[in-house]
Amino acid sequence: MKLYNSLTRKKEEFIPINENEVKMYNCGPTVYNYIHVGNARPLVVFDTLRRYFIYKGYDVKFVVNFTDIDDKIIQRANEEGISTTELSNKYIEAFMEDAKALNLYDYETINPRATEYIQKIIDFVQGLVDKGAAYEVNGDVYFNIEAAKNYGKLSKKNLEDLISGARVDVNDQKRSPADFVLWKAKKEGEPSWLSPWGEGRPGWHIECSVMAKTLLGETIDIHSGGVDLQFPHHENEIAQSETLHDKTFARYWLHNGFITVDEEKMSKSLGNFFTLKDVAEKYDLEVLRFFLLSAHYRQPLNFSDFVMGQMKNGLERMYNAKYRLEELLEKTTATDLSDADKDLIKALETRTTEFENAMDDDLNTADAITAVYNLVKDINTNLDESSNKNLVQRAYEELMKLTNVLGILKRAKEEITDEDILKLIDQRQEARRNKDYKKADEIRDELLEKGIQLEDTREGVKYRRV
Repeated sequence: MKLYNSLTRKKEEFIPINENEVKMYNCGPTVYNYIHVGNARPLVVFDTLRRYFIYKGYDVKFVVNFTDIDDKIIQRANEEGISTTELSNKYIEAFMEDAKALNLYDYETINPRATEYIQKIIDFVQGLVDKGAAYEVNGDVYFNIEAAKNYGKLSKKNLEDLISGARVDVNDQKRSPADFVLWKAKKEGEPSWLSPWGEGRPGWHIECSVMAKTLLGETIDIHSGGVDLQFPHHENEIAQSETLHDKTFARYWLHNGFITVDEEKMSKSLGNFFTLKDVAEKYDLEVLRFFLLSAHYRQPLNFSDFVMGQMKNGLERMYNAKYRLEELLEKTTATDLSDADKDLIKALETRTTEFENAMDDDLNTADAITAVYNLVKDINTNLDESSNKNLVQRAYEELMKLTNVLGILKRAKEEITDEDILKLIDQRQEARRNKDYKKADEIRDELLEKGIQLEDTREGVKYRRV
């Protein structure tokens, strides 16, 4: 398998530190608000990478942190008149609801909170101070950027340019404009912890270095996140971790591209973001997951209602194939292999190879999805009630195995009663009389999702189960 390493700017063969184990750290949310679609992309992408490693037989240790102490959290908590802990708990709970709807918790994920690691953060900072790589001024502790080797190697930024181009505050107490804070002295109304430098709290960058070291070790296989974290956050993580330990912090750095709206980056600061709560009002979040995997993870991805509608329809085609296979497993008893069965055997092998080749090529989920679409087409073309029962079982298992890597097709078929169908048909007819064609179409689509196809005839609306 080859992955594009942001550190070297090229695809590299993935070779884990330990033969059968992969240690992954993905930067998680700062929990002061509901997560939006842009926040969800790295979570879905790198969960999918984790799933593919498991598919290939690796044991995976996967960490996604919560930043639960931060300037934005403090500000928001003060605005709401609650503690930072109450605020963080509120949004962590909301995050977990969204994450489960995105199928992010089919496998164990370690979710450390920064505030659970305060003493280890203090010890880490003290280690940098002892090495002369950090210094204290009035209770603040800064990393001495000149102590880092090859600073800028991830982001490809030149240190001299950073220093000369940095804005210097009037009362700045840093030795160099590029130095960054490790520990912040307490301010009035802020939560704080006792440290050798007085009461204070950790800076943002130090949190991830400490949690990654504690949970995964001083050198990890993969560190991932959005491309906007490459500088300064990930660059600073490298600087402080490698300066303290004198060894490589992460061997592969993976970064996903932005989500855009009308070709402009989605962000809270621009006000053009959609929270997962917003999306869930119109779509199952499994559709969002499918959308987030529909393009290569390093490319920008434009979010729109039109595209989400396409993804919903595509996902339903896959569900229909799944449900049809389940029905065939109950009906077919054939033991002979027909010519169509033999064609499908070849197709199963071909599509699985196509899927694996795509995933092995820097997690190309777009081409992997195409392979699954083609598999669905092969299944629909070649299987019926006369097909070999063992082959139907094999096709079902192959479809479920590949889609499990993508984290989709998790729903069981919902049985709907004739009474409920007739109620929805009446509601659709009422919407059409009121010329609310959008609602009428939504009801039709809802029924189709449940395996009910409507037909408008001169005698009225008829339906059949498909």
